[in-house]
Amino acid sequence: MTIKKAGIEELPKIKKLTEKCAAALRELEIFQWNEHYPSLEKLREDIEKQELYSISEAEELLGIIVISEKIDDEYLAVKWLTESTRNLYIHRLAVNPENWGQGIARNLMDFAEDLARKGNFLSVRLDTFSQNLRNQKFYEARGYQRLEDIYFPKQSEYPFHCYELKL
Repeated sequence: MTIKKAGIEELPKIKKLTEKCAAALRELEIFQWNEHYPSLEKLREDIEKQELYSISEAEELLGIIVISEKIDDEYLAVKWLTESTRNLYIHRLAVNPENWGQGIARNLMDFAEDLARKGNFLSVRLDTFSQNLRNQKFYEARGYQRLEDIYFPKQSEYPFHCYELKL
């Protein structure tokens, strides 16, 4: 498996992957992604900022992750464990549903956390949907501490839990 910064030519495949994820989550009655999110424009922006990474094997796209140094406005009011000076933020982690349970998300998070350690960041921060218990268990098993809730009204009426891993 290869993890690399995604190129703009991958955008159609990436959008299709996020649509597959959204549909698979809806089948599980987890309504965290919808027709508004993640948008093609947001994914294009992630690629143009060189923050979107893809993982593939034999030319098949298995998953994506966005790794950013920029704090989103929604996170500004959160009481984080570390100073908001050198932190990495994880967004839009997605794995092809056909490959769920194969360790792809683990590989992507290992990659992100390794980047953070090598870059001398204080922590890795993220949010996950409050109705997605599997994701919560996944991050907590990795040592992430659950903090406050934030809301994304265009995505869901339910909150998103913020998590942080001190490095």
